[in-house]
Amino acid sequence: MVKDCHSIWANCLQIIRENVNPQSFKTWFEPIKPVGLDGASLTIQVPNRFFYEWLEEHYVTLLRKVIKSQIGEDANLEYQILLRTDHVQPNSSSGNAQGANGAATVTVDQQEIKNPFVIPGIRKLKIDPQLNPKYVFDTYIEGDCNRLARSAGVAVAKKPGGTSFNPLVIYGDVGLGKTHLAQAIGNQILKDLEHKSVLYVSSEKFTNQIIQAIKNNAINDFVNFYQQIDVLIVDDIQFLANKVKTQEIFFHIFNQLRDNGKQIILTSDRPPKDLDGMQERLISRFKWGLTADVQAPDLETRMAILESKMIDEGREIPNDVIEFISYNIQNNIRELEGVLISIIAQASLNRREIDLDLARDVIQKFVTQISKQVTVESIKNMVAEYYDMPVEKLHSKTRKRSIVIARQLSMFLAKKLTNKSLKAIGAKFGGRDHSTVIYSCNAVQDLMDIDVLIKDTVQELEKRVSMSMAS
Repeated sequence: MVKDCHSIWANCLQIIRENVNPQSFKTWFEPIKPVGLDGASLTIQVPNRFFYEWLEEHYVTLLRKVIKSQIGEDANLEYQILLRTDHVQPNSSSGNAQGANGAATVTVDQQEIKNPFVIPGIRKLKIDPQLNPKYVFDTYIEGDCNRLARSAGVAVAKKPGGTSFNPLVIYGDVGLGKTHLAQAIGNQILKDLEHKSVLYVSSEKFTNQIIQAIKNNAINDFVNFYQQIDVLIVDDIQFLANKVKTQEIFFHIFNQLRDNGKQIILTSDRPPKDLDGMQERLISRFKWGLTADVQAPDLETRMAILESKMIDEGREIPNDVIEFISYNIQNNIRELEGVLISIIAQASLNRREIDLDLARDVIQKFVTQISKQVTVESIKNMVAEYYDMPVEKLHSKTRKRSIVIARQLSMFLAKKLTNKSLKAIGAKFGGRDHSTVIYSCNAVQDLMDIDVLIKDTVQELEKRVSMSMAS
């Protein structure tokens, strides 16, 4: 009896079904179609190159066994790969099922590719980039902390896939602007190169899409969709750790995109070498391009960020408030901007003037150390330094006006900025009682109402005390 390719493959499937679990059989073998038999060579058709590579990597031993059982020891297995794209680059090579790459005869299939970002039943022809339009280079303030990463991002935006920065891996702690920079690259590409398709996806969403694709037997559609992207941005790549299946699929998508000159941009909270739970072959590929870190911004950069945000909000805020916020919020840009927005909201809702008092009230909700770390001793030292006098002078009984004012200012600030009792504060100034502290505080308040110089001095001292505690 002369066997044809269909009967041979049907017999092969019976053996394969007994050696793999039902889900794997449904995902990786049911979609295969036998298309030809030439002597000892069986040709099967697979949906895409990823599918072919997966078979060769995970099932080559099983395929070799079943093909030989049906054709003989000289059996060869050739692949016909369907590329569901408009642009086809034929690539043919010979091989067999003994571990070498199978032959790849490329044909074209114009079937519609399913978009995992589209709700089922709603057709959307154009890929939604999933980008926040507010994340652009103009609002990403450059400083020493991010100059390399920003410069690399600008270069990639001008020539995606055409620089040595592929992939571009941007890493740094939470809240330092990695997502802003990555999406700014995507937005700039969409603006300047309209024909390019850009997609931003978090690693969590990417993983969830793979889970759904496996459940729906739609891995091929999932992979085909991602292989169409010109610029792929994957955020928080560290969350792929220990997700073996997700890493396997991402590995093949990564290879296809990069081999085809597409741009890959990744963000992470640590450099590739420190990504635990990640396959070595993935880490190796992450190192192929440029790894650029984003560090915590310095004081000047933090102030520039706030000034830029202030312009966006259409508000004017005193420079001393901007400086005060920048001193106290040092390691998180997201928190820095959050404080500013909270201050603006508090001022608007409560009809308060934006000043240091309001800034302190808001910041204490973000940075609890401010009020806890301010001590009477630190206040005395700061005031004594400001008036260029030994701190011991504040304890003396002299009635010299300059020393009296310095002592009264110190008591006023101690009462306002610490949680010490009046008695405890008085004790720190040469054993004075609580009534002296009350008198001093009232005297300073009265002077502030009539003397602009005293008021400015108090505000300056407040700022210096708080800044010294935050640094």
